Amino acid sequence: MRILVVEDNRSLLESIKSILSNEFEVDGAENGEDGLFLALQNIYDLIVLDVMLPEMDGFEVIQHIREADIRTPVLFLTAKDSLEDRVKGLDFGGDDYLVKPFQAPELQARIRALLRRSGSLTRSQTIRYKGIELFGKEKEVMIDETPVRLTFKQYEMLEYIIQNKGAILTKEQLYDRVWGFDSDTTIAIVEVFVHHLRKKMEPFGYHKDLQTVRGIGYMLKE
Repeated sequence: MRILVVEDNRSLLESIKSILSNEFEVDGAENGEDGLFLALQNIYDLIVLDVMLPEMDGFEVIQHIREADIRTPVLFLTAKDSLEDRVKGLDFGGDDYLVKPFQAPELQARIRALLRRSGSLTRSQTIRYKGIELFGKEKEVMIDETPVRLTFKQYEMLEYIIQNKGAILTKEQLYDRVWGFDSDTTIAIVEVFVHHLRKKMEPFGYHKDLQTVRGIGYMLKE
């Protein structure tokens, strides 16, 4: 799973990235404009967003994010403990609010709670589709109770596809989610990885469920 942290205090930004990096992929930005650019160009499971930012404050950032119809959960960070700011943040589409200074365990707990609420993280960190089971903590895959070896990126792609079963995912979405906006590879790598995933699923008959939507991308549907 991938998290964006937008915080203008560089030492705090690096501290948060360090805290979260054991569980998640973490990108960082030090101002609102850069944070908004990353949020619009990449696919994140959660955004940690400071309110007081240079260039563009957190409220402006979330306005643009929601106007782009991006529903990613947003956890606001602020040094202000006023009711007005908390209400304003939630009204703009924020999902939770954490007041500075905070302790690492509280930050981690808030993030896990938001991820569970959005469906990105289950309590067991296990994702299922029919006979396919993905165990998030171990990054292991079982298909019809048989262990199947996947590379890390193959696992990430399958996880994202299952989380969005029934929805059409564009090649751009898959590319941004698995490789990231600044990757050196080309978008053609998506077709290669889908091919390999189908080969791994074929002995169990699930390869037919990973359908190609011509000219757009892919969809997992029976």
